[in-house]
Amino acid sequence: MALQFDTSLEPHYGIAERLSPRIARLLAPNPGPFTFRGTGVHIVGAGDRVAVIDPGPDLPEHVAALKRALDGRSVSHILITHTHKDHSPAAQPLKEWSGAKTYGFGPHAETNDVEEGGDRLFVPDIRVADGDEIAGEDFSIACVFTPGHTSNHMCYALAGEKALFTGDHVMGWSTSVIAPPDGNMGDYLRSLEKLIARDDAILYPTHGSPIAPPAPFLRALVTHRRMREGQIAACLAQGDDTAPVLVARLYAGLAPMLVKAAELTVLAHLEHMMEDGKVTRDGARYRPIVKAP
Repeated sequence: MALQFDTSLEPHYGIAERLSPRIARLLAPNPGPFTFRGTGVHIVGAGDRVAVIDPGPDLPEHVAALKRALDGRSVSHILITHTHKDHSPAAQPLKEWSGAKTYGFGPHAETNDVEEGGDRLFVPDIRVADGDEIAGEDFSIACVFTPGHTSNHMCYALAGEKALFTGDHVMGWSTSVIAPPDGNMGDYLRSLEKLIARDDAILYPTHGSPIAPPAPFLRALVTHRRMREGQIAACLAQGDDTAPVLVARLYAGLAPMLVKAAELTVLAHLEHMMEDGKVTRDGARYRPIVKAP
């Protein structure tokens, strides 16, 4: 399967849209080059007590819409996939309003501020690890650790629906930005392989439309990253030796606001290629390792 993105999502801000009997999505009004149509806040549960996954940015109009969407129900769990400012800041006002505890792998690491920037204020009330189970009123959610996009990225699997909430690890509208030092391409690829080995029927990213079936799309993401590393290797062989030069060659016509993110992702690829013994570095310059025949 060739990598194909779905950009058809129509934004309906302030309205919780039903995606399945136990899943609804409220879109935050924060569209942009890294958030697509906005942050999709997922509300999980068909009963009176629900979980909220990635409550989104701390925008007054969005927080008010989230409270309306909950429609008198109580919140038992607030789950955070990772600590970017478009995902976790609304956890604090939601926690104060609902009394629910927050769950996540851990606080934000010290790293580059790309995309929407890091939320350094968030610290989960309850730290979760790979394989942990979170039990709600009418749902059970398993934690699936997927470092790569960030070092603290956690996906959440809803039992009974074979549904996986993938945060920014997998997005249907675009590839994920992998920004060192916190983002790591090797971890990201290993996390993709981990998801390929699962039997999920559908993925719910925080940005963009659901992805079904997941496996072909996940394999296409891996192929895309391997292809990009092949392109980088070819450019290095021709003498292109720094990340800015490689971005200029590989991403011709890229919008200026996206150049920094592209440079960091290329650096992530170069670090992975060094890990694989394919590339060496001298300061900011990279060159291929040519092995003797």
